[in-house]
Amino acid sequence: MATPRLFAFALAALMGVLAGAGVVLAVIGGDGGATTGFAAGTTLALPSAVLGMVVAVRRPDSVVGSLLVLVGTMAVWVTVGDLYASAITRRPDLPFSELYVALSQGDWMFLYVPAALLMLVFPDGRLPGRRWRWAVTGLLVVPVLFMLITAFDPSPYPPPFEPTPHLFRLPAPYLPVLQVAGVALLPVFLGLLIASATAVVLRYRRATDEVKRAQLKWFALGAACLPLTLLLCWASYLFLDGPELALVGLAATALAIPVATTIAVLRHDLYDIDRAISAAVTYGLVTAILLGFYTAASFLVGLGAGRSSPVAAAAGTAICAAALSPLRVRLQRWVDRRFYPARQAVLTAIEDLHGRTHAGQAQPEELEATLRTALRDPALRVGYRLPGASGLVDATGAPVDPGDALVARVRLGGHDIGAIVRGRAGTRELLREAASAGALLIEVVRLRIEVSRALDEAEASRARLLYAGYEERRRLERDLHDGAQQRLVSLGMAIRLAQRHLDDGTVDVDGLLDQWVAELALAVIELRQIAHGLRPSYLDDGLGNALVMLAGKVPVPVTLDVAADDLPEDVAMTAYYVASEAMTNAVKHAGPATIGVRVSRAGDRVTVRVSDDGPGGAEIRPGTGLAGLADRVQAAGGALRLSSPAGGGTLVEAVLPCAL
Repeated sequence: MATPRLFAFALAALMGVLAGAGVVLAVIGGDGGATTGFAAGTTLALPSAVLGMVVAVRRPDSVVGSLLVLVGTMAVWVTVGDLYASAITRRPDLPFSELYVALSQGDWMFLYVPAALLMLVFPDGRLPGRRWRWAVTGLLVVPVLFMLITAFDPSPYPPPFEPTPHLFRLPAPYLPVLQVAGVALLPVFLGLLIASATAVVLRYRRATDEVKRAQLKWFALGAACLPLTLLLCWASYLFLDGPELALVGLAATALAIPVATTIAVLRHDLYDIDRAISAAVTYGLVTAILLGFYTAASFLVGLGAGRSSPVAAAAGTAICAAALSPLRVRLQRWVDRRFYPARQAVLTAIEDLHGRTHAGQAQPEELEATLRTALRDPALRVGYRLPGASGLVDATGAPVDPGDALVARVRLGGHDIGAIVRGRAGTRELLREAASAGALLIEVVRLRIEVSRALDEAEASRARLLYAGYEERRRLERDLHDGAQQRLVSLGMAIRLAQRHLDDGTVDVDGLLDQWVAELALAVIELRQIAHGLRPSYLDDGLGNALVMLAGKVPVPVTLDVAADDLPEDVAMTAYYVASEAMTNAVKHAGPATIGVRVSRAGDRVTVRVSDDGPGGAEIRPGTGLAGLADRVQAAGGALRLSSPAGGGTLVEAVLPCAL
């Protein structure tokens, strides 16, 4: 087990012992104030201890977790010391050490040491350089020296330790020197704390790794609760005439710093830290300005109306609201330029593209290039989702495969219209903001792609229909030429030959007439078959009857559900051919056990659904029967949909317009 993790476990055990001792001392002392302070201090120390243990377990070689536990342990130590003094007051017979009393007078510096050490070694657990060892040495030595100097102070101890004799004494001539040394250590210690904070800034400026920079930003965000405490203290004195609200800030600081540190070490990419810092700075400045306005307004109005006048408070509030309403947006932009430049660049670029597009100086398809430049991400892609399609396409209609990249969906009117696919830069929150800001541009491009595809498809469909018409005409010509036409020509030649031999008595007229009638019957049958291919004669009795006759010729059980009849001729023919072609394809390619055909009508729409329980995997490919069927349906003003997942059967659905 790594040494830092062992140290963290030992500190956690010590904190547990101190907490138990605090409970015992609270019962003995019976001081409500001290007990409340102990409960509050222990509660505020728990986040540091618990999260420090989490970091120590996940990063056993780093001292960051141990220092977090140490922060919580020191807080509990101080509150237990107050309880001990309270218990001594009530029970003077309790054992105590003169050495403890002497040294405890100057141990307050140790409260700041763990936090300062944490700033020096964050985030990787190492110092910024060898020169910073002096800072660590100073943070450990100066509090010890200060504690020893205060131990030699001959002043009486505070209650309840007044009768306790001083364990350490110096001759009177040396006392002024000792006092000067003690006072001199205070600015030295303050300088060490400032140096520790400076180490964080220097480490951030030198960092080239984006991960380390993000971790340092998280740590800075947690430390931002310290100025928040000052603002709350200001507000507390302004509204409550006391520092009560400052306790809320201290509690927030005790929670924010360990939480931010833990997130920085374990999950630095949990949230867009630049956005969080920008928001914190913006609202912090707004709060400070608000308090300043309120203070000034209340003072000026209160000069005439009285300090506690509700008129002064109402007037101050109104002035603040009127002043800050136009200021917040400008302040947000100013803060973004300094703390969140990526967001400012993206939103400005999108806004500029909006304006140039509206003026006719740019095209909305330039959004992808605009975002690439603003985010400095040449691999970024903008995808558009077309109706009825599951994937994304780019502005040219080519497929966009996001793979495992971060994707920010673009929504408009409750519908997914596209996505922004990150290449190498940009956080999830920033991409979401870009998606929201560019939604209208993406919708325009998506509609353009859809219209362009519809026009291309209509042109291709017309070409296919024209080609199919030519093919159908050639087939009819071939069928007529090879079938009924040849039979009629042959019949005509036979009649002409018989006519020439009627006078010589060599012709059996009755036999020839029977033969000619048979030939004519065959020709009629062939012509009917050709005519049936153009329009099934079964439709004369309605679509339902035609589908019954069609199902009777299919070598697979067919379930019919026809709830639409008395349809116009063109709609009935199209519906018949949809059912015929779909069943033919199912029998030919799927080998299903059953086929279901359902025709329904709702308002001015007729829906034809043909399903089978085959293996699925069907596709509409150029030159196939389904492609020709799709053209026929589109020519009738309808739409054809194919659903054929592998292993899930096939569903062909056609929706046809039908006037009421």
